[in-house]
Amino acid sequence: MNQNNLTLQQLSILNLIKHEPLTSFQILKKTESVKLILSLYNIMDELKNRGVLKSYIKNNIKYHIAC
Repeated sequence: MNQNNLTLQQLSILNLIKHEPLTSFQILKKTESVKLILSLYNIMDELKNRGVLKSYIKNNIKYHIAC
């Protein structure tokens, strides 16, 4: 996984999902930073664009995982 030039917020999200897939709600529950909560979806979009985060749907639930 290429983590060069990632922000602390991006790294925080990747650390949450590196061992197990989580839904957006689960990520929000585990997030302790208000700033991170407010920008979670933008950060996740940036991570997808960089190719370090994948999403998939299982049983109509969307999960996110670091790649």
